[in-house]
Amino acid sequence: MPIIRPSQPDDIPAITAIYAHHVLTGTGTFELESPAPSDMANRRADVLAKGLPYLVASDGDTVLGFAYCNGFKPRPAYRFSAEDSIYMAPDAQGQGLGRALLSELATQAEKAGVRKLIAVIGDSANTGSIAVHRSVGFSHVGVLKSCGWKFNQWRDVVMMDKALGLGDTSAPQQS
Repeated sequence: MPIIRPSQPDDIPAITAIYAHHVLTGTGTFELESPAPSDMANRRADVLAKGLPYLVASDGDTVLGFAYCNGFKPRPAYRFSAEDSIYMAPDAQGQGLGRALLSELATQAEKAGVRKLIAVIGDSANTGSIAVHRSVGFSHVGVLKSCGWKFNQWRDVVMMDKALGLGDTSAPQQS
């Protein structure tokens, strides 16, 4: 039975392999070259250093997917907004695990003080990612037409967002 848990350093090889698959075959990310495991470890460390969640879905020792959020923009006014990322292993897609993973990410992000979770989805044809975000309560915000060039085609970016907790109904707790 798959579980969702905080990522561990030992998960980096599997996370790297899952992400490499999406970099090399998909348009959900606009990276063109797969990052090395050391790059993925550094990215994970950056997320965790900010007190933000970096989760995996696993079945025993097998990582089936990962999700994390990171600051949306570096300016201080954005500090209560975060951008999510979620990637599933090809054989784990379409089983509802991505929905569970993204839902738990939103829960953990809210606990970390995030009030707005933002999805910046590569390619308007990425119906799987759009659907999983919609299934956990994200709303369509807009489309940035033809802003990425991958696989010899212009790609759109679909923007979606989800308020967490009290959202914009009150001032956030300052720390």
